Amino acid sequence: MIRHVVYFSVRSEADRDKVLGGLRLLEANPHALHLEVGENLKLDSLGNDVDFVVYGEFEDEAALEAFKAHPVYQASVAAVRPIRDLRIAADIVARSRP
Repeated sequence: MIRHVVYFSVRSEADRDKVLGGLRLLEANPHALHLEVGENLKLDSLGNDVDFVVYGEFEDEAALEAFKAHPVYQASVAAVRPIRDLRIAADIVARSRP
């Protein structure tokens, strides 16, 4: 399983709702086993430049690629890219639990 985590910040506080709405479009994408979009609670006092987090779980790399090729993903990118600032993505292979 692949865990896909993406962090976003907004350029302008006035665009927070638009960015969140654009990211929430991803929740309709059928290729994720699990997907969450949320606001960073900023509970850690160090380096809290991230406003939103997208967390997804995918069966394999092919499922993640299908997710990115889906029209819902493209609509999300079109809505968010022009008004977001930071975007950092990380993908890891999930280790099985004992």
